[in-house]
Amino acid sequence: MMTITSDRAIMLADCQSFYASVEKAEQPEYRDMPLAVAGDPERRSGIILAACPIAKDRGVTTAERLGDALAKCPELVIIKPRMGLYIDVSLMITAIHQSYTDLVEPYSIDEQFLDVTGSLQRYGTPQQLAKRIQAHILEETGIYTRFGIGNTKILAKTACDNYAKKNDSGLFTLTKEQLPDTLWTLPIAKMFMVGNRMTRHFNAMGLETIGQLAATPLEKLKLMMRRKFGRNSDIQAELYWRIANGIDDSPVFPGTHEAAPTTIGHMMTLPRDYGTLQELKIILLELTELVCQRCRSKGYMGHVVSVGCMGADFDRPSGFNRQMKMDDPTNVTNHVYRCAVQLLQQHWDGLPVRKVGISLSTLLPGNEYQLSLFDGNREKWMALEKATDAIKAKYGASSILRAVSVTAAGQAVDRSKKIGGHYK
Repeated sequence: MMTITSDRAIMLADCQSFYASVEKAEQPEYRDMPLAVAGDPERRSGIILAACPIAKDRGVTTAERLGDALAKCPELVIIKPRMGLYIDVSLMITAIHQSYTDLVEPYSIDEQFLDVTGSLQRYGTPQQLAKRIQAHILEETGIYTRFGIGNTKILAKTACDNYAKKNDSGLFTLTKEQLPDTLWTLPIAKMFMVGNRMTRHFNAMGLETIGQLAATPLEKLKLMMRRKFGRNSDIQAELYWRIANGIDDSPVFPGTHEAAPTTIGHMMTLPRDYGTLQELKIILLELTELVCQRCRSKGYMGHVVSVGCMGADFDRPSGFNRQMKMDDPTNVTNHVYRCAVQLLQQHWDGLPVRKVGISLSTLLPGNEYQLSLFDGNREKWMALEKATDAIKAKYGASSILRAVSVTAAGQAVDRSKKIGGHYK
């Protein structure tokens, strides 16, 4: 194995088919069967969220429709997602990583960066330590984890995605010296952060492989991208160039997700087309209540409210996304909702809506606000919502509901049963 020679030793740990692996660990009777975790078909979200290796070998792929997956693999075991369980297991894995290094940065629910530079004196080479952590996680949780190892976060990520996931050991080390014979030989579609559309753009520029992009002088690449995307594409050009060359100065930072937010919002896809103002106002009220509750829990007020609606027809996009500055910063539901309804009434085109979102931005500390001569009930509303927040925190989000939420258009009850859009 190649040994890290730089001052830093970075790993990206990735859990194989995480949701499906958790379910197999919880239900060992399915160990040798093809299994997939899928959304709820009854609510038009019947897609594959995760498929175990056995299911993948039989043609099942992530994000395909449930019906298509069953056509390929009729014996496929389908399990609805249990997001609460997956979060708990993810936190267990984080704790295991933290027993080897205090520099652990969650990248997603199933991926985490580790800076193990300071741990090598005790545990040996990065490869030896990765193998040890891999065995520890498997023993404690039943989850198989792959490790990409590199001098930078981008090299570790690239090593995991392109190599560790495809070899028997689940480990791979990638250094800059190896790039000409490894990463640079791959088609540009394999590059991190390059999707189908960007692949077509790079191909049109004559860049077919990652190596060709890496070998393009940065100033020339900027010029090529300016011609295609305009003068504001320089930052994007440098980002792609640095990724292709394995350059990444960013540290593994445990507090990445603890940074102060710039926006607090929520968007949801509706179970059907909503076509009346009254129905949309109900959804808007529920979302406003959720966003304001989050603001209060984080200690913020917002000065700018944004509302967005998207139609159901992707071939003929419809909808809007507009914002307005409120007279005073607030996190009181009724105050924000009043402005949100104003935006909805002004900009909705009357066409069916399938997705609605609302957010608050220009955030200020929640304990600093200016008294208003024209709103004597503000303190009363704030005290009331603080009390309802406490009840919901203790007894659950559905313990107190507005009357409109139990109508046919309301979604608060169903949403309270979910995490991240999936059932707990």
